[in-house]
Amino acid sequence: MYNYHKSNNQIENKTIFEYNSKNNCGIDISTPEYKIEISNNDIKEALNHSKYDISNSNAFLPEASEFQVIRHFTIISRNNFCIDTNIYPLGSCTMKYNPRINEWVANLKYFDMLHPLMEVKDLQFPLSLMWDVQNYLAEISGFHSVSLQPAAGAHSEFTGLSIMKKKCFLRNENRKKILVPDSAHGTNPATANMLNLEVVNIKSNEHGYLSSKDVLEKMTPDVLGIMITNPNTLGIFEKEIKDISDIVHKKGGYVYGDGANLNSLLSYVRPGDIGFDLLHFNLHKTFSTPHGGGGPGCGAIGVIKSLEDFLPKPTIKTYKKKFYLSNKKKSIGFIKSFYPNFSIVLRAWTYIRSMGGKNFKKSTSLAVLNANYIRSKLKDLYHLPYQTDSLHEVVISDKKQKAQSNITALDISKRIMDFKVHPPTIYFPLNVPGAIMIEPTETEGKDEIDYLCSVLTIIANEAKNNPEIIRTAPHNTDVIRPDEIEAVKKPILTWNQYQEGHAPR
Repeated sequence: MYNYHKSNNQIENKTIFEYNSKNNCGIDISTPEYKIEISNNDIKEALNHSKYDISNSNAFLPEASEFQVIRHFTIISRNNFCIDTNIYPLGSCTMKYNPRINEWVANLKYFDMLHPLMEVKDLQFPLSLMWDVQNYLAEISGFHSVSLQPAAGAHSEFTGLSIMKKKCFLRNENRKKILVPDSAHGTNPATANMLNLEVVNIKSNEHGYLSSKDVLEKMTPDVLGIMITNPNTLGIFEKEIKDISDIVHKKGGYVYGDGANLNSLLSYVRPGDIGFDLLHFNLHKTFSTPHGGGGPGCGAIGVIKSLEDFLPKPTIKTYKKKFYLSNKKKSIGFIKSFYPNFSIVLRAWTYIRSMGGKNFKKSTSLAVLNANYIRSKLKDLYHLPYQTDSLHEVVISDKKQKAQSNITALDISKRIMDFKVHPPTIYFPLNVPGAIMIEPTETEGKDEIDYLCSVLTIIANEAKNNPEIIRTAPHNTDVIRPDEIEAVKKPILTWNQYQEGHAPR
């Protein structure tokens, strides 16, 4: 289970390949009780054991007993860092608790048996649930229509900008630019680039939000519109949003909302009521479906009435209590196969039904309260780049620690791991040098937040009195301070590379 290294007195977990012992096997491959007739010669050849026997191939698969495999993965699982085991204050990404009732519903046997090629008439119940979620999101956000098709936030940005481009194209307007604030998520300019749009950057003012005067100056006739995250990635509400929306609309453009921070607005502000024309929802953030791990996700998108016909195919409609799929002629077309990522939509449906309007309002209040509580606790220990009140997240920086002992945000994030706290987002947003971005969400209680603040207090004191312990951190993790630049430049991609001793320990 472990390797012991005399040189550094450390015990390390083995890799699964290091268990390899010839003829060890934890799988009982018995002879089938029935014979399957195969007519296709290609399939017969593929199943030819002598030719495709793993032992005769170039693939190296470890031979281990069932007990070894179980112990190996159980030990590794205990080293996992996840929202179920530790506080996870990752700013901007809203890493909050996923209620287990969501998982119970998503794993009901009926939903396990669904298939996208089933006839629409046999999918009336799942279609009704998707119809519900569309309408719930429209009500929550103040938009006329919602599509669940986009598979993630960035995918929804691509969808939204495509809608804006097609609408302007049908008006015989060739708009080639898009306004993007310096506090935007990185996917905003990346998505714009994929659609051959020139990004015009807008800087936040000294208070941390956009100036309508700056937008007015840059909103020229060749600008498609503006992409705004509100509140922005500094956790600050765009106080001039209504004026900005009016300026963009008067110039014939559209206001696209990045809804990644919707967790701070629910039941208080509807984006559709303050000038947004489109907005995407990250169901894996605000609506508690699992975040990360390679997907799937859902970046549902809401639009105003005049953009409804441009939504991607297919859209779900209802007529005489029956649900059907509709394809509008002006639609931008298909952006993915079949239906939305239904299991994610189903989890969001469960969360919305469980919460209700009153609890959404409470969750928003708690998310904002938690962030401002952290802000008040840390404001004298760390640099606050902006004095404007925060909403659901707060950005501090390493400015004081860097001046004291040359301790950086990266050093602080490494040290915080020794206290079983996941590092916050660092060096983002880009307009704050040495940024440390913290989002506690509404699901963390006061005890957990006090612990987080106490850890950051200890680290701030260490930066003054014992900076070396921070520079060499983490000390209590399986991997100690790997060379991250080297890992990016020379990743270990094969087992042979690992065996040759190139992998960082």
